[in-house]
Amino acid sequence: MTMPDRRSALLIDLDGTLTDPAEGIVGCFRLALEALGRSPPAAADLTWIIGPPLRRSFADLLGAGGDAEAALAIYRGCYSTDGLFEAVVYDGVPEVLAELRAAGARLFLCTAKPLVYAGRILQHFDLRRDFEGVYGAELDGRYDDKGDLIARILDEQDLEAADCCMWGDRRHDVLAASRHAIPTIGALWGYGGADELRAAGAAVLCASPSEVPAAFWALSGARPSRRALAP
Repeated sequence: MTMPDRRSALLIDLDGTLTDPAEGIVGCFRLALEALGRSPPAAADLTWIIGPPLRRSFADLLGAGGDAEAALAIYRGCYSTDGLFEAVVYDGVPEVLAELRAAGARLFLCTAKPLVYAGRILQHFDLRRDFEGVYGAELDGRYDDKGDLIARILDEQDLEAADCCMWGDRRHDVLAASRHAIPTIGALWGYGGADELRAAGAAVLCASPSEVPAAFWALSGARPSRRALAP
């Protein structure tokens, strides 16, 4: 079997890229604000919190006088029991992951969500089998910065940045990857949108998951295995 020769690793975001997690994340975020005596914005006005580390989002919303750590603790009490599974896998994602893996791509989850939640979500939605490695933030805030998380993946997996691509839906994905000169495939079905992704410097935008494999092979300069090309 002919395996890809260059840039055969794809680092993949979770929220807004593989799953739509709005119901669980936004619901638990609003509950945390209410528990602290704050009137939460409407759910439709909180989609901006999906993607970036929630510790920062609470701090931004609560301001200097707020207790972001207390809000985060309340949020996690809700999210860890029910909220993490209040999500929907985007149409086509399981098939695309299987196609990429069958074609020889090395897949690594790269999410700002705490690893203890990300792993459970992948298992729950039967997506774990397609990933060679799963990476996320730590509960204490380590690797909240996705650029640092990418550096860890490159080091632990002995990957060259030139052999990687990123797939995500927010500017944070693009900017983190850019720190390592890694191109990003922007997911237009997520929460960033075309303007945000273009402004951040995404290399290519895809309107649906089905477009991602072709974008990956074109960006990487690698070739899918013959098994993936067989009828």
